[in-house]
Amino acid sequence: AAVAARGLAAVPARHRADEQLLEADVVLGAGTKVWDNVHIRTGATLGRSCIVGEKTYIAYGVRIGSYVKINAAVYVCAEVVIEDFVMLAAHTVFTNDKFPRAGNRALTGLETSAPTDETLTTRVGRGTTTGANSTIGPGLTLGEFCMVGMGSVVTRNVPAHAQKMLIQLAGDAIQFAGSAAARIPHIARGLPSRIHRI
Repeated sequence: AAVAARGLAAVPARHRADEQLLEADVVLGAGTKVWDNVHIRTGATLGRSCIVGEKTYIAYGVRIGSYVKINAAVYVCAEVVIEDFVMLAAHTVFTNDKFPRAGNRALTGLETSAPTDETLTTRVGRGTTTGANSTIGPGLTLGEFCMVGMGSVVTRNVPAHAQKMLIQLAGDAIQFAGSAAARIPHIARGLPSRIHRI
């Protein structure tokens, strides 16, 4: 009832090799489009008017807001929360475990792929953009309207309105951006220097 009140509808599980695999209890908002070879796991929720590019994977119970653009081949693991108006460029990868292993602790079989008490939550704030081939570490917050540059490996929280870019493979430069990516100089002046590691 609450899902229907928000304009969302549960999608039954179905699979065609040339389309997508939407498992049981996936919820897609009105106008959301899912392209070929996408796999969305049980309990994932996507808001209104989202686009999910081909070959993308969205894990169990992931919550994605409205007006989110997910390009091709994006990997969204369990415990990632994505707010409205986010753009995830092609090949963005999220992680959720600081110490992943193939084998279980007793070394009697494979470790579960399901969320455990060691699975960390990552939050992607409203209006955030991640550049192509970005890797987002576990348990982080990407602040509202921040921009992560292509090829970045994010290992710490990114402040709201910040732009994180890889600079000649050495260090991170921070600039601040508004919702329309316009620079906000009075915020940047408050930083201790022009180069700020995050």
